[in-house]
Amino acid sequence: EAIVHPLVHSRQRKFLRGAALAGEPLVVLDIPLLFEGLGERRVDATLVVSAPAFLQRRRVMARPGMTAEKLAGILRLQVPDALKRRKASLVIPTGLGLAPTRAALAAAVARLKRYSGRFWPPNPWRERFTAQLARARRK
Repeated sequence: EAIVHPLVHSRQRKFLRGAALAGEPLVVLDIPLLFEGLGERRVDATLVVSAPAFLQRRRVMARPGMTAEKLAGILRLQVPDALKRRKASLVIPTGLGLAPTRAALAAAVARLKRYSGRFWPPNPWRERFTAQLARARRK
């Protein structure tokens, strides 16, 4: 984690900077273990895709090399799906088929585009202040 996380955060900052320069109204960060790392504190909204447990298990077990033991180990490291759904700003149900999932996702994107958050769109004054504050704290 000490090696990978700094690289991931660096790529994330570059991505966000590029999106800000392009004037993007909305950015999406795909963060698999968002709630496990308390990452929800760094974003304006969270969107969780969720399927019933039996369907999630069936999908995961269909992956090459997956075993029941591996799945159990993965699930032990994750926040339970029910808690993710409670913490999420929006939930996209994925157990009803592709068309309903796409419709729910389109509705979520439309809703999020109307939302003005704390972190996006970026505020250059806030970024400068945050950088100055961080430098002052290090002294």
